Order: sequence, then C-alpha cells, then structure tokens
Amino acid sequence: MFQPLGFEQHSIVTSLGRMVYYTNAAPPWQKSQLVNNLKKNLVFLHGFGGGSSAYEWSKVYPAFASEYKILAPDLIGWGLSEHQERNYRIDDYLTVIREFLLATCSQPVTVIASSLTAAFVIRIACVHPELFKSLILTTPAGLADFGEDYSRTLFAQIVSLPIIDRLLYTTGIATRDGIRSFLEQRQFAQKDRIYPEIIEAYLESAQQQNAEYAALSFVRGDLSFDLSAYIQSLKTPTAIIWGKKSQFTGPEIGRRFAQMNPEAIRVFEQIEDVGLTPQLELPAVTIGLIRQFISLLDKDVSKGLPI
Repeated sequence: MFQPLGFEQHSIVTSLGRMVYYTNAAPPWQKSQLVNNLKKNLVFLHGFGGGSSAYEWSKVYPAFASEYKILAPDLIGWGLSEHQERNYRIDDYLTVIREFLLATCSQPVTVIASSLTAAFVIRIACVHPELFKSLILTTPAGLADFGEDYSRTLFAQIVSLPIIDRLLYTTGIATRDGIRSFLEQRQFAQKDRIYPEIIEAYLESAQQQNAEYAALSFVRGDLSFDLSAYIQSLKTPTAIIWGKKSQFTGPEIGRRFAQMNPEAIRVFEQIEDVGLTPQLELPAVTIGLIRQFISLLDKDVSKGLPI
C-alpha cells in the first residue's frame, strides 16, 4: 500500500480485529522520540467506497507532519486492516473508530474525516464529546438524510441480491476499469485529475481478501442513516468542506446541516468544480482550508466560546 515518505505502518487491535494506521515515525519527520511524543495528534479518517483506504488523505496529511503526530488508519474492512467475513453494521464502525481514538489519543483530538465516516464521527462526538477538540469534515452525509434514503435506490436493491452482489463486486467494482469508471463518474468533478497512482491504490485495497464484505455493506445501504436526526446534538466545534459537484449528496444537504446547528458548525465552505473527495482532487486547496480551519477552531476553543 502506498505510504508517503517518512511514514510507517503501525497497528492496534480492536474488537473487530487489527486496524492498520500510518504515522510520521521516520525521518525526515521524526527528529527524536521525545519531539514526536510532544506533538499534538491529528487524525485523518477515510470515507467508504470500493477500494477506499487511508490513501484517500495521503496527499494531504504529510503537509502537517512537521507540526503534528499524524494518525491515518485503514478502517476495519478496508485497506490493509483486518477484513472479517461479516455484514458490517453502523455500530461496528461507531465502535472501532471510538476504540481507535481511545487507543491512540490521550487528549481531545482534532479529527479530519470524509463522507459517511465523517457522519459516523459526528454521532460519536454527540455521545463522547470528551474525545474531540474539533472536527473538520468533507461532505459528511449519512446517505439517508432528510428522508432521501440511498438504500431504496434501484442499484442498492440490485446489490442486495445474493450471488449478484459478489458478481457485481468482482466484475464491476474491484477491477481497474471499474475503479476508473467510478472515480470518473461519481467521485471526481474533472476526470483529468485522476492519475494512475490513484487507480492503483484503490485497486490494491479493493482486491484484498474479503474486501467485498465492507464494500457491499456500504453499497447495499446497510450503513446509511439520517444524519439530520443527530446533527443538533453536536457540541464539538466543526468546519465542513463540501465539493459543489458531489454526486451522492449535493451541497444543499450540507447547508441544511449547518443551518440546523450554527453554534457547533462554525464554518461551511463550498468548493467550486470539485466532487466528493477534494482531498484527492484538489489536495493543495484542501490543505490550505484545513490549516485555516484548525487555527479558527483552536481560537474558538481557547477563548472558551460557548458550544
């Protein structure tokens, strides 16, 4: 699996198996163990989709490696983490994300997360606000928001059929052409921003043994929920980034979330001509926004502004 310079692969054991994560534990980032231990943690969590992994954030998180201890896991069922033969459910990811934060972060932490995973993080923060300092989220959506339930779509219904689900995965998702087609049609606003390394990284993740279990749980809609039912309970200072050309959920969904809880959601930033994953499509812009929002949210916390 692709690793940026100066990053090593580590792991923890969760209740659903071994979770791999990548951290800046090698030169040029780690000058000494003491210096590295004094750095604040910054966590990056990838979204879901065929071939998803921590690679999704790999063009962004090295920009913060000199200032923070970076933690970028492959979630259970994805990348090089353990893939159990099970139909994954919402509670599985709520549990293992919380377990990861408890195992790796001794202080409240800033979490940067995308899409459905970002929606899970909001739910965790509502119940365990003590784990979080702030949230920076790209396109957080539960995929059943405001009654628009993805699991009722024709594609989700087809993928729910036994045998057909595995056939669709092996022939239509976990192939080089399948990955490219999905990225071009559903994830990126501009297909010329997709280069070979992105396709190969997604393909390597999608072809791991038992990778179909988590992917099919996602595409069937087993992990979907209405985030609007939880958003008003959020207390953690939050910034949201939304690609204007996001295929699954348009920016109007994000604006509605922000309007429901302006005390917690301090920023809603829409990016023009970007799809679902600005962190891959325009990483330099995403880096600049994250840096700006970390500073803004940290100031709010230090001033003790009500949340």
